[in-house]
Amino acid sequence: MKKILHLIFGRFFVVAMAIILQVLWLCVVLWQLSYKFTYVNLLVRVIAIIVVLVIVNKWTNPANKLSWTFLILLSPIFGLMVYFLFGRSGLTKHTRERMDAVNRQVEALFQRDSAVEKGLEKESRSAYLQSSYIDKWAGFPLYQNTQTKYYSCGEEMFPDMLEALRGAKHFIFLEYFIIEEGYMFNTILDILEEKAKAGVDVRFIYDDVGSINSISFGYYKKLQERGIPCVTFNPFKPLISVVMNNRDHRKIFVVDGYIGFTGGINLADEYINKVKRFGYWKDTGVRIEGEAVWSLTAMFLEMWNYINRSTEDYSRFLPSVYREKEFTSDGFVQPYGDSPLDNENVGENIYLNIINRAKNYVYIFTPYLIIDHEMLICLSNAAKSGVDVRIVTPGVPDKKAVYLLTQSYYEPLLKNGVKIFQYTPGFIHAKCFVCDDEIATVGSVNLDYRSLFLHFECGVFMYRSKAVMQVKEDCLRTFEESEEMDVSFCRRRRLPVRMVQSLMRLFAPLL
Repeated sequence: MKKILHLIFGRFFVVAMAIILQVLWLCVVLWQLSYKFTYVNLLVRVIAIIVVLVIVNKWTNPANKLSWTFLILLSPIFGLMVYFLFGRSGLTKHTRERMDAVNRQVEALFQRDSAVEKGLEKESRSAYLQSSYIDKWAGFPLYQNTQTKYYSCGEEMFPDMLEALRGAKHFIFLEYFIIEEGYMFNTILDILEEKAKAGVDVRFIYDDVGSINSISFGYYKKLQERGIPCVTFNPFKPLISVVMNNRDHRKIFVVDGYIGFTGGINLADEYINKVKRFGYWKDTGVRIEGEAVWSLTAMFLEMWNYINRSTEDYSRFLPSVYREKEFTSDGFVQPYGDSPLDNENVGENIYLNIINRAKNYVYIFTPYLIIDHEMLICLSNAAKSGVDVRIVTPGVPDKKAVYLLTQSYYEPLLKNGVKIFQYTPGFIHAKCFVCDDEIATVGSVNLDYRSLFLHFECGVFMYRSKAVMQVKEDCLRTFEESEEMDVSFCRRRRLPVRMVQSLMRLFAPLL
């Protein structure tokens, strides 16, 4: 009962209902007009056909096109209304211009090292081409002079995060999708308050929707009262707005410009298993120390100054400013960001490139397996070619509907030789790829439509760094703890369940 009351009277439910009522009211008005006036009805249908033709001719995901086409033609008024609100991945023109202005200022400080690029090309032409894609199309350069460390769970990473915070002397930047009061976040908050009082430049960003059920409205004010500058990304308001569709799903942690953390781990107690939700919560992260941290810093500063409509001297946050010792190399490291602004599906394309170039194996952790046709074919073709493709998904769901949708993709993959494991101890929230003992990426990018096409995301691409083999070792341990699926598992589902899953797949790009 307590959970039900919280749901009904929670801010997310109230705001969502306000938006839904506005959409329904506009739909009723348009329906009444089209019902009474033939010309209005004809106009709506003409607009629907034009919009469908525009969608079909876009160079976008085919599954996305099919879903919107079906919805618009099934119900032109409702379909058009929902499409104009939620169907476009990009932000408004004004919003885009503001963020582009900040991006240009920060990216001016990126320095490409041709010697590093040639060094990677000499070692692996395939890895070099992947790196070149990230540099050219995402705008993030390749680095050496950076150390890496992989964490197989949140409770492993948390002590190192605290150590980094306690050692901060100049600035601390944190950007997270979910925060929630508890042991993990409160411990961090106490250190941030202490450091802010000592004169350290502390800044905090959190996503309003990501944290809507875990903290109170206007929570950023509480942090500001404690001397911690804090802002929210894209506040969830009870008004129809096209920008509500885009969220900041990144996890960025930067200290003094040369220590950084990222991955799937948010700042809430389930991520370090202080509280139990859906069994054991397995998540992963990576620590980088050195020149490559600048890319994480740049992502944070872009978001911070976009939200605050501000600018500053970005050069004072470069890794070399506060680092007294020389940086040491650990393979090649390339942090990257993905944005709905650039019309480039960076997160998905990095994943596709890894799979396409694999020779021996690709191991994948993902909490959600809601993939488009390109990803399905790519995984299938790799497995058919003899590559050992393995995917680990949760054994215990955090969202039952999404869990059911994830399982609906098992059968075609299993038939083509992809091995799928469900993590028996609980829920796996990790987002990792590792390939051929050489390449790995760890970040915030899920294998679902929202993460791949609508959210701000980040990750770290690594070639022959220490973290690569650490990811592989974690995968091998996780396979042993998981249950391997087979085609008979899929076929045991009842016909009504399979019909529901088929319908859910049709609308998966809209969820």
